[in-house]
Amino acid sequence: MAMNKRSHPKPLADLVARCVNDAFARQGFTSCEIVTHWDEIVGPEVAAIAEPIRMQWIRSRDPDESPPATLVLRVEGPAAIEIQHMAAVIIERVNRYLGWQAVARLALQQAPLMRRGRKLPRPKIDEASAAAIAAQMTGIADDGLRAALGRLGAAIKRT
Repeated sequence: MAMNKRSHPKPLADLVARCVNDAFARQGFTSCEIVTHWDEIVGPEVAAIAEPIRMQWIRSRDPDESPPATLVLRVEGPAAIEIQHMAAVIIERVNRYLGWQAVARLALQQAPLMRRGRKLPRPKIDEASAAAIAAQMTGIADDGLRAALGRLGAAIKRT
């Protein structure tokens, strides 16, 4: 009498989630979503210059009270000042996403970012404006140089 047990495939996300959640828990994160959804939580501007490393929890003597944590962010040197000025906004966004006052303060660690975000695409140069600027440069005989200077002028004018 053979038992007919069928094994059904499990979604890879379920298997990976178990492994990843343990790793994030060791770093103090209550859920991996703070790291995996960082861009959505704080916005692309902040996510491009800072990334979460861990959450540091303070142990309380009162078991019913859990004091808020310190969120440790990795920030490249020049961006640290900007992140310090935005600390209250970042804390508010993280707490709003989590749905409770999980974070009370930020701590910054200056180091190169581990995950490089997608580079922002270069803004388009207005070809009509570049051509108009190039046409004004009648003293330049080389057409390639004149066109390049026209594109440079259009890019400078745009900013």
